[in-house]
Amino acid sequence: MAPGNTDIAAIERLVGTGVRERVYPGAVWALGDTEGTRAAGATGTLDPLGPTAAGDRRQPAPDTIFDVASLTKIIAAWACVGALWEDGVLPLDAPLATYWPEVDDRPLGTVTARELLTHTAGVPPHADLASHYGTEPGHIRAGVLGEVLHRPAGEAVEYTDRAALILGYLVEHLAGRPLDRVATSRIWRPLEMRDTRFGPLPTALAARCAPTEPDPATGVRLRGTVHDPSARLLGGVCGIAGAFTVRDDLARFLRRLLGAPSAAGGAEPGFGPAWVAESLAVHTGDLEPARGLFWHPAPGTHPTEGIYTHYGFTGTAMWVSAKRHRWAVLLTNKVYYSREREPLNTIRDTFRGLAFDA
Repeated sequence: MAPGNTDIAAIERLVGTGVRERVYPGAVWALGDTEGTRAAGATGTLDPLGPTAAGDRRQPAPDTIFDVASLTKIIAAWACVGALWEDGVLPLDAPLATYWPEVDDRPLGTVTARELLTHTAGVPPHADLASHYGTEPGHIRAGVLGEVLHRPAGEAVEYTDRAALILGYLVEHLAGRPLDRVATSRIWRPLEMRDTRFGPLPTALAARCAPTEPDPATGVRLRGTVHDPSARLLGGVCGIAGAFTVRDDLARFLRRLLGAPSAAGGAEPGFGPAWVAESLAVHTGDLEPARGLFWHPAPGTHPTEGIYTHYGFTGTAMWVSAKRHRWAVLLTNKVYYSREREPLNTIRDTFRGLAFDA
């Protein structure tokens, strides 16, 4: 049964409208609570403009894999930072240079992990990695970590991919392993998120993937190769983007945020209720827009309502509210048609209202 008096028929009409109006080719959605998924659905087609070969016009399904773009910031970077914070090796409020020699004597060394997580660190607002640092991953890392600040830390909230990229590098430094291996061992495997991984995907899994935009180099739609150019430049693995997942894996992740127990006999994920409580709270004072730790209050809501969200550029979104004991997921491949933000944002806001306001 859906939470409260949620109008499931209205959600189905809303998500279907997005297909009919060519906001996105297809979508899957789900909402639930600590106990599990209470309602779910799917609509549209995966590749309506593609060839007519078998499978290209399938309807999205629970096992359809989506390039979740910036949801990577949550299910990989944020979760791994939380694991290391709970381990006691990543202090949120100490200058980075005090425990990360790589940024000693660099402008970045003066900022804190909390400032990166709230997008108040003052690092440049745009990635533009290739134009600034070339295409070699080592040069990119050195350039990003050595960059001057765009403005003084704590002065303004400016969303930037660089915050997640830097935190991904920090996780790798502290854990002594690449980000994908840390996320897999500390977060995804303990939560039994079996269909979650960084790309590029092997051929069999790519066939289950919702395609995004054509590759600028080949003209062939990206399917199983990350859409984000920065992540693609870095081999598909970074804190910005690069993760691929399915609806039910995100449901497991969000249930954990609400305090669902791990599977019997299974390993505990690296983050727990202390990290969730720390993150789903406003840390930006009077600065606007209000920010938690990578999460932020959902548009159209007041922070006191306790509904937090994160979006992905490809057309993905998830919400969670510890106060209301609910979560919701809406996954689309919106960039298949356009990069225009509207009307997807309107659909997201309406979906959130239907999922949480009943």
